[in-house]
Amino acid sequence: MSVRQRSTRRTLAELPIGQSGVVRALHVQGLERRRMMDLGLTPGTRITAEFRSPLGDPVSYRVRGTLIALRREQAQQIEIDIADSTESDKHSP
Repeated sequence: MSVRQRSTRRTLAELPIGQSGVVRALHVQGLERRRMMDLGLTPGTRITAEFRSPLGDPVSYRVRGTLIALRREQAQQIEIDIADSTESDKHSP
């Protein structure tokens, strides 16, 4: 079984703290899509869930060496592949 076959497709909102994934697609349009892309959320980019606020929303994510915070509603619009550590390491910036 290849590393690619072990990945699981989910939304960013489902990514557990401390785990990484790779952005597969953005399911938003217009200015919101542009904002996410400006933050570095483009297909193929590795993203790691770092911290969850005390009330659970927003969550901080590490993208291209920078921490960004997204609300659950925004994170649910980002499709990712959650991969084992071997695959995640290949996508580091």
